[in-house]
Amino acid sequence: MTPEREKREAGWVLWFVGLPGAGKTTYARAVHDALQERGEDVRYLAMDERRQVYSPNPTYTPQERAKAYRLFVEDAAQIAYQDTNVIMDGTAPKRQMRWYAREVLPRFAEVLVRCSLEMAMKREGGRPEGHVMADLYRKALERKETGGSFEGLGEVIGVDTPFEEDPMAECVIDSEHMTVEEGRDLVLAFLLTWGSEAGSATGRNKEQAQDDELGGSASHRQRFS
Repeated sequence: MTPEREKREAGWVLWFVGLPGAGKTTYARAVHDALQERGEDVRYLAMDERRQVYSPNPTYTPQERAKAYRLFVEDAAQIAYQDTNVIMDGTAPKRQMRWYAREVLPRFAEVLVRCSLEMAMKREGGRPEGHVMADLYRKALERKETGGSFEGLGEVIGVDTPFEEDPMAECVIDSEHMTVEEGRDLVLAFLLTWGSEAGSATGRNKEQAQDDELGGSASHRQRFS
């Protein structure tokens, strides 16, 4: 199959990434629901749910997290290659995790949901226990300050390890200043202009991504913010 035919026959994939508590799920769900209301064929994949399949008893070590995100990308690829569009919802703290998606998905774009750590902590503090431990940040900070431990609390993004932003993310939502509707509409507008060009700037390998970070050409990339 030629690269151009591959692009035409594969669905697109949008990956909403950012700190825990940034608002990824809220915006991703809003975009997914809007597209479904239009009759578009789109699937929603949430790492918080898929993690239970990849690691039934997660420990959140770097190695386990890397494996889970690799499987997450491969799940999205299987769906996309059935000519179905996919919305992914998952923190993906390391740029390498997203670079892997660019390598295996011919029509891929990153939606960065940007939020300060302070605001993310405030939001996360009010989230009830579910797929993710409640009061995640407070417990991580207490552990860091006192040396104590919390059962089931692994490495916490934003406290124990940073979230690595990719300056070449195609679409950026400022979740501290944009409403859900504004963020949703920003992404929908991006999808309209992305259109047939969706594959032109994706499928980059790690070396290409690093070149971009060092000031390489971005003439074929679209950035909405």
